[in-house]
Order: sequence, then structure tokens, then C-alpha cells
Amino acid sequence: MTGNAALTTPESTAPQSPPEEPSVTVSGSPGETRRRAGALLALARFETRELLFQVQILLFFALDLVYVVLQMTLQEGMDDYPVLNQVDRATQPEPLLFAIAVLVCVNAAVLRSRKHGTTQQFDVLAMEPWRRTVAHVLSVVPYAALTALLVAAEYLWEALKPGAIGHGSLGELAIAPLTIMLAGIAGVLLARLVPSGFAPLVFVIAFYMAMVVASDAAAEGKWWGWLSPLVFPAYFPGDPVPADLLGRPAGWHAVYLLGLCAVLACVALLRSGGRTRAVKVVTAVALATTAAGVVGQLPHDKAALEAARRAASETPEKVQSCTEYDGSKYCSFPEWSGVRDDWSAVVDRVQSLAGGKAATTALTVRQRIDTSGGVEADTYIEPATTPGQVTVGTRWGGNRVPEFAVGVATVLVTGTEKSVLQDMCDARMVTIMWLVLGNDPSPAKTFQNVRLDDSTEGSGLLLTPTDGIGMTANQSTVVNELLERPHAEVAARVKEHWTELTSAATTTAQAARLLGVEQPKEAEKCGE
Repeated sequence: MTGNAALTTPESTAPQSPPEEPSVTVSGSPGETRRRAGALLALARFETRELLFQVQILLFFALDLVYVVLQMTLQEGMDDYPVLNQVDRATQPEPLLFAIAVLVCVNAAVLRSRKHGTTQQFDVLAMEPWRRTVAHVLSVVPYAALTALLVAAEYLWEALKPGAIGHGSLGELAIAPLTIMLAGIAGVLLARLVPSGFAPLVFVIAFYMAMVVASDAAAEGKWWGWLSPLVFPAYFPGDPVPADLLGRPAGWHAVYLLGLCAVLACVALLRSGGRTRAVKVVTAVALATTAAGVVGQLPHDKAALEAARRAASETPEKVQSCTEYDGSKYCSFPEWSGVRDDWSAVVDRVQSLAGGKAATTALTVRQRIDTSGGVEADTYIEPATTPGQVTVGTRWGGNRVPEFAVGVATVLVTGTEKSVLQDMCDARMVTIMWLVLGNDPSPAKTFQNVRLDDSTEGSGLLLTPTDGIGMTANQSTVVNELLERPHAEVAARVKEHWTELTSAATTTAQAARLLGVEQPKEAEKCGE
């Protein structure tokens, strides 16, 4: 006992306080969650910047940007009247090369550690592999957003024009940015499933071939064709049709693409070990969204769509509205109602030079399409047989204006469009061209543009909204001479001799004499 007491010290007998426990943050607490989210976003920002330094990303985005700018600046007359249900779809194929660049570069970013032999070092980091996968997915979002801005700028440029026709579809406009997003996520998933630098090349080739096949299937009315992320129109850009005749489930297709992006992202997370409850819930929601998009794209009431297309082609008067100006009626599909004033201006200009009853004849200008060979196909519209009816198409501006003027003049001179099927080897052709060119601000240029051969000499074919009209070399010579004479003199002679100038019995040479120009010396060669 004495020995034990000798070993006792004040420090040993004093009461010992428990050691201070280190500060520990419980996993899943708000503070820890914020720190993890901040680290994940920091990594996503880093990967976004790394992608920005890739030559492929910069090059193909720059090409896409230059293409859009050129589309905006280098435009023709018809671009003053853009049909917006074609403009929205025109934005979809443009960023395809950029999408491929995003896929390849994101795939390389995910495989960067494997390439440099630093994969093992990630095992000592606090961030789990599936969170790093989330960061790679998030790095694609800014590039999808840039594409969306580019699409919006291109569409608004056309939509804000005074002559814009119809309206676009938000679903169609969403396809391009969703395609970029899908490409980036596919790059992440490929890196997790097949960690090889050759995988993106093989995938792109196979995917493109499948997309072409699917687009053809969609054009043929097969529902599974819409499982392709991008569906190329079969006939576009043919003549536009009303939006309700397209039969494109654009909204549901955008939902399908959005769900597909989420599904691929979830598969990549699950492959990376992210089997948390949240990931499983998001996967279930993504699958449900994709399934809803697929079901929404299934054909619904296809018979009604076909009936509507036939009605628009065969009996357009049943689905059109009309406006009356100075006794003439102008009938169009609802989306083209704003262009009727322009049609009326052309009719007034042409009819003001006519004589006899034609000067006051009431015309019916009717918009016509032909969907028998498919919507937006390059089809032939039969000339109308109804007296006083003039056909106008769904494109306007540029060369379509003088072509419509030829159609108006033909009906004023001959009574119907049906006569266009025959070559008018007589005075009527000269009269028609005077009506078209007499009040035109640039008659020589218009004369050239309205002919198929872009010439004002020799024989040629005049373009109209329906059929062409053959024009002989002698008729071209007489028309050119008329344009050199004083306008008032020729206009007075046309009205004075209107009956003779609109008769099939009056030859071209006789028409020249009546109009006070030199008669052609060569014999008329009809059917040239």
C-alpha cells in the first residue's frame, strides 16, 4: 500500500475531463449538401471551360454562327415573305456538325483521366464517380443554351418581318438545342459504357444512317420514324402548306427528346455507381416522360388528316376565307390572309392597262396547293378551268410576283387559265406581256426573270403559278420594241385595239403594226 501511495501524484488523483470531440459534420446535413453541390458545380464550370478550348467546339459553332448570319443577310425577294412553319424546321439540321463536335469532345473529357493514367487518383477524392458524371452532363447545358439563343435569333429575324406568314412551333424550335444536349449526354454515356476513343466515330456513323432511315419512315407515315431525334422532312423545302396539314407531332417529339436526354443521363449515373434514391426516382420520371412522348407521337386520326389535305387540294373554297377589293375576290388559307393586299396591288397594276371589258372584269384570285404527292412536294398545279379564276401559290415575293402577274394577264386576255396549255402563236402573247411589263418599275429585268431561260431574246417559256406559256422569237422582239416606245402611246394603242389584240386570229406581225412598232421580218415559228 505504501508503494502504491508513493506512486500517486496530484495530477493522477485529479478528476480527468473527457477529451474534446472533434467537430464532425453529419453526412446529409444542409451544410454538407451545400458543399457537395458547390463542388459539383465548380467541376461543371471547369469542364465547360475545358470544352470551350477545344478546336472542334469553336470551329463548328463558328461555322453555325456564320451560316445563320449569311442566311439573314444574303436573302432574295421571297425571303421577305417567310413561311414560319418552314423557318422553325430550317433551324434543326444546322447545328448537326456542332452536335457531333460536342459528343466527341465531351466523350474525350470523360476519358481524360484514363488517357493520362490518373484514374486511380480519383479513388482518394471525396467526390464520388457518379457526381463527376453529373458534372460532365451539366457542362453540356451552356452549349445547348447557346444553340437555343442562335435558334431564337434566326427565327425572330424572320418572324418580325412585315411579310411573315403564319406562325412557328415551339416544339420545332426546341429540337436543335435538345439535339445538342442529347449529343453531349450520349458522349458521357459512351465513355462509361465503351471507354474507347473510337466509340464516338462508330456511334455517329451508325446513328446518322439510322436517322436517315427513320426520317424516310416518318415521311411515309410510319410512327416509329419519329423515334429518331431529328426527322428530316422528305420534300422540304417544297411549296409550303398550312401548318395544320403538316401532321408533325412537334410538341410531343420535343417531350420525347427531353425524356430521352434524362434517360441517357440516368443510365450514365447508374453505370457510375449513382444508385441513390434520388437517381432512381429521376430515372423513373425520365422513363415515364419518354414513354409519354412516344405515345403522343403515335398517329391520331390519320384519316381526318388525309381528308383535310384532300379538301385543301381539291376543294380549297371550303376551307378558305375571301376578301373583296374593287369587285375582285382574293381567297386564301387563313395563314396567308395578310398577303391578299399584295395580290390586289398586282392585279390593279396589270388590269389598269387592259381594255374593253377586261378593264372591269371581276377576278377571283384563289390560293391552291397540291398534296397528292405528299405535303411540301414539288408538284404541278393544274390550270383552273373556271372563267375569271387566277391561281396563286403559297410562296410570295421575288419571281413569284411577276409569275402571278403573267397568270392575271393571261386570264384577262383569254378568259381562263386552261388556255395556257396551248402555245399562243398570235397577238395575245404580246398583249399579255405588255400587261405584265407595262407598269413594272424594271420591265427589262422582270422580263428576264419571268422566263425560264433568263433571257429576253429568242423563243422561251414564260413561268406562271400553273403551267408555262410558250413564246416565240418574233413575240420577244415585238415586246422588247414596245418597252422602248413611249409608255402612254403604247397604252393608248392597246386599249384602242383591244379586240384585235386579244383575238387568236390576229398574228404577231399584225399586232406589231397595230401597236406602231416594226413588224418582224422572219416568219412566225410556232411550237419553238
